[in-house]
Amino acid sequence: MEFESFEKIARLNRGIVVTEKIDGTNAQIAFNEQGEMFVGSRNRWITPENDNFGFAKWAFENADQLRELGEGRHFGEWWGSGVQRTYGMQEKHFSLFNTGRWSEGRPECCDLVPLLYAGNYSEQAINDCLEDLRENGSKASPGFMNPEGIVVYHAAARKLFKVTLKNDEQPKSMAA
Repeated sequence: MEFESFEKIARLNRGIVVTEKIDGTNAQIAFNEQGEMFVGSRNRWITPENDNFGFAKWAFENADQLRELGEGRHFGEWWGSGVQRTYGMQEKHFSLFNTGRWSEGRPECCDLVPLLYAGNYSEQAINDCLEDLRENGSKASPGFMNPEGIVVYHAAARKLFKVTLKNDEQPKSMAA
């Protein structure tokens, strides 16, 4: 039998970043070393001819600006008109997930998921973020009173966790 080591255990009381979980569709822009652009959904590469809610079409139309993202993979949410909750919008937006990297200097065509909290792990801070969204609505689309929830990035574990405002205890396939 091949030996398998036990993974290191991350410390819970370390830094976290809490952002609004926008209900759209997962999207990515990737650039290889040669500067060639690839556009993807959560599970596949997409093209304007084989698209996902028009994201590939938008990406290729904005390719010159998106090149400012640089080499690598850049994940975000494609959301707004006609995508999931729609947020009462007439247009769509691409909001990047990495708030630390893209709080400044991102392409003009890209938004950023709203940063709700950054600091040491705190269940109280997480609950405060959820309560603020419940009481005051979306930060991504002010006035929209049905936000989905939050995403918590735990820096030491290098993991993402989500908490939804409705049906969080149920798997997505069972939530109404």
